[in-house]
Amino acid sequence: MTDTELIDRFLDGDITAFNRLTRKWESAAFNFILRYVGDREEAKDLCQKTFIRVYKGLRRLRERDRFPTWFYRIALNTCRDAVRVRQRQPIISMDALEEDERDQVPELATSRLSSPDSFAHRRGVRELLNEALQSIPEEQRVVVVMKEYQGLKFWEIAEVLKIPINTVKSRMYYGLNALKKVFDRWNIDEEMVRYEL
Repeated sequence: MTDTELIDRFLDGDITAFNRLTRKWESAAFNFILRYVGDREEAKDLCQKTFIRVYKGLRRLRERDRFPTWFYRIALNTCRDAVRVRQRQPIISMDALEEDERDQVPELATSRLSSPDSFAHRRGVRELLNEALQSIPEEQRVVVVMKEYQGLKFWEIAEVLKIPINTVKSRMYYGLNALKKVFDRWNIDEEMVRYEL
């Protein structure tokens, strides 16, 4: 059953249709959010918040065939809201600690390892990818995650972000280059990374 059919059934009062829509989208939502925030527990919470927002807003969705881009916009805004709240909370120099930690990761990665394989086995390639994604600018990370992990087309990403398609392509280019630099610093083989993508 298509998203549009499930939405129509839900709006006609069939609550099980929303449950089916949730099951259909929960994996994509969780993967997107996890790669955006980089923390599994926070991603679970934000995934639930995303579906609550979808549930509340579904009646206002006029173009049902645009559900995927509308959905990703809600997931993205949920993530951005959480990041803003986190940044406003008075935490004793956590930002400085996180920056110090990030600055040390490449040194730790290269000094303690004899080969990229041992590093990958010890930390896990997925974990490394999430760390690397967190180290690039947010505007590039969003585009890379949507394109490489979620499989969205450039025009869909442009629609979600409400920016020109050329800006999307530019952010993708710079994001991939930034990731490549991180992987080079960490001594990570590109083949290992491609396997996870």
